[in-house]
Amino acid sequence: MERRQFIKVSQGIVGLMILGAGKSSGMSFDSGSGVRFGLVTDLHYARKEKAGNRCYTHSIDKLREAMKVFNEQKPDFLIELGDFKDQGVDREQTLAFLDEIETEYRMFRRPVYHVLGNHDMDNISKPDFLEHTTNEGKARGRNYYSFSVKGVKFIILDANYNEDGSDYDSGNFDWKKAFIPKPQLDWLSGELETRRPVVVFLHQLLDLTQKKHGTCVGNADGVIEILEKSGKVLAVFQGHHHAGSYSFSRGIHYFTMKGLIEGAFPENNSFALVEIDKELNITIDGFANCEDMYLKDGRSGITDRPGYI
Repeated sequence: MERRQFIKVSQGIVGLMILGAGKSSGMSFDSGSGVRFGLVTDLHYARKEKAGNRCYTHSIDKLREAMKVFNEQKPDFLIELGDFKDQGVDREQTLAFLDEIETEYRMFRRPVYHVLGNHDMDNISKPDFLEHTTNEGKARGRNYYSFSVKGVKFIILDANYNEDGSDYDSGNFDWKKAFIPKPQLDWLSGELETRRPVVVFLHQLLDLTQKKHGTCVGNADGVIEILEKSGKVLAVFQGHHHAGSYSFSRGIHYFTMKGLIEGAFPENNSFALVEIDKELNITIDGFANCEDMYLKDGRSGITDRPGYI
């Protein structure tokens, strides 16, 4: 069967639309054209043998395929949601894997950003990761930060802390126990004192419907309370749970993207183009294993994906 993984047929294609769900109160959105970004997560790149469905060496080819689309479509920025690389036999080999995948990631000709994931600190520290990767502008060298594009504020969180507030560092953690410490929560509250609509990115989940998988932030309840209280947050984009998920709660959409690592290339991949229009609708255009979906007021449906064979 001929495979046209990234060619879309205009007839019958439905994107994913997330409505603003009454978020207009108290917010100012001055963009006439909207904002669009590229999205990938859980590459787990490493030069090591396949384990289960994780094809570590294939991730670089999957990213290259995604880059072709991103550079053709020219979104405003590109962001990856953590577990960018996987573990080598030692720190030096792990950093080599990171350098190799970062080189490919920076082939995108517009701003790029990183979210820290637990595997990003398996054999190395947060400073190691940040020294070998680059975020745009004032986000450079930061593990949590914010930036604004065309009237939308984007907030990146780091949940890679142990319960005592210490950093994940060279494998000194239980991946099922992730926390956002108080100093970062105080910073988050301040960042949400804005009239702009807000989108949040992090690796581990705030989506409590997925708590049974052990993938949620340990103090997610407290984080969610801050987000809901602000009345500014449109959506939370997450990685970590490779199967992906979606939920809607109290006006906030929680979209967990499928992991790029899963499955062999070229049959498998996962990436998306996300657009927030001037009316604060969000369209997620998924490629390969990242389904196109239609969401409205907390209801969802998955298309039959015509145009992908």
